[in-house]
Amino acid sequence: MELIAERGYRRTSLAAVAERAGLTQQGLLHHFPTKELLLVGVLETRDRWDLASAAAAAGTRHTDTLAQLVDYNATRPGLVRTYTVLAADSVTEDHPAREFFETRFRVVRTAMAEVLRTECGDTLPGGLTPERAAPLLAAVMDGLQLQWLLDPEAVEMPAAFRDFLALLGCGPGGAGGAAEGPGGEPGEGPGEGSGNGPGEG
Repeated sequence: MELIAERGYRRTSLAAVAERAGLTQQGLLHHFPTKELLLVGVLETRDRWDLASAAAAAGTRHTDTLAQLVDYNATRPGLVRTYTVLAADSVTEDHPAREFFETRFRVVRTAMAEVLRTECGDTLPGGLTPERAAPLLAAVMDGLQLQWLLDPEAVEMPAAFRDFLALLGCGPGGAGGAAEGPGGEPGEGPGEGSGNGPGEG
């Protein structure tokens, strides 16, 4: 995971991953027959870390935790790039990552609808229901990541995400202040401070 974060999706070879993991390339291929399946494994690991971080932030509003996750994603462009490229590739038929992303987006939409209903109410601005707003929220997270990767100087991803939450009428409680990582201290990300978020990559 660290290697892909450092080098990115395209520049990371299976041989390099095997060496970093202390395995032969054949040993790595036994667990991950293709590079795409290896990357799915990386994204699954990232999601588990992100969920563990969210669970550790007990008492924090879930919309705040989402905003803090966007803050943290801004510090790991390699993983965000890997997620974005693999998500785009997965729309093709029979892509090895397609099932992962189909399942992931279903889970994300359901979870986001629940968060919006709990923290923002049954009816959002414009008459939107949480169920109709959930795919918009997921699309904003992923769309901002793409724009930020292409032009990081022009797109302030964390600020733009908080702006969208405000449009939904459920902006983070900490908006306008110093960005807090899921660990609770300004600038902290998962794994720093208290220990290591769902995430859209």
